[in-house]
Amino acid sequence: MSDSTVTQSEGREKAAVPRAVTGEGTPGPRRGLRRSRRPRLWFEILLIAVSYWTYSLIRNAVPEQKAEALRNADWIWRVEHALGIAVEQSVNHAVNSVTWLIIGMNYYYATLHFIITLGVLVWLYRRHPGRYAAARLALFATTGVALVGYYLFPLAPPRLMRGGHFVDTVLVHHTWGSMASGDLKHMSNQYAAMPSMHIGWSLWCGLTIFALASVPWVRVLGLLYPATTLLVIVSTANHFWLDAVGGVLCLSFGFGVARIVYGAVPHRLPRIVAEPVGDSVAAPADRHVPSP
Repeated sequence: MSDSTVTQSEGREKAAVPRAVTGEGTPGPRRGLRRSRRPRLWFEILLIAVSYWTYSLIRNAVPEQKAEALRNADWIWRVEHALGIAVEQSVNHAVNSVTWLIIGMNYYYATLHFIITLGVLVWLYRRHPGRYAAARLALFATTGVALVGYYLFPLAPPRLMRGGHFVDTVLVHHTWGSMASGDLKHMSNQYAAMPSMHIGWSLWCGLTIFALASVPWVRVLGLLYPATTLLVIVSTANHFWLDAVGGVLCLSFGFGVARIVYGAVPHRLPRIVAEPVGDSVAAPADRHVPSP
């Protein structure tokens, strides 16, 4: 057998062995408990639907410990005064004086929280399938640990504080801005303000878009989204600043879980993953899937 024949045979054997891929296609080791796989659409739809239903069920099943929640709100308010950051009331009253702005924020608070998060998940599934599972795990772990916070630290939002003089903007302007106000308040736990998942989810969206989008203005919008959400949750008197800190800590936990399970944070994983072919796994195809 000629040397060229041996070389070609060795090349075919190496090509048949699946290899981990990092970054945008650079071979490298994978150190994690799981390997990225191309997600199944039907499974993801079912998983997200069941997970959100379970999250809502557990969150709303947490006892509404009103007395403790109000005491905790008073404590948070005192801590913020001590830190010199207790400006939520001023922000709430200032924004509430601009009717069109606060009504827009009420609808922002009620809708974008879900729409943008689902939109980013769909974008990841289509454009970054190799990173989707790890990013989804980070989001789920963030939400899961938040449930622990709701149980251990019931907290009334500023609008429900005794003597806080905050404006419940949904109630005042008769807008559909929160299930915790008006006629819908009995369908949701009103004392689950810490941590803020509006911040946890929006920051997950923003960091994911900033890390993976290729268009500069889209990356800027990614960073503006959690910043705007922070202003909205304070202006509508649904959260304290420190609730946002709790959301950031939960997200840090979520990314930590994803790193342990997959060996890297989502944006460090390969964009395209190996696909099953029979009993083996084929290496990623040399095709380019454009990012937005």
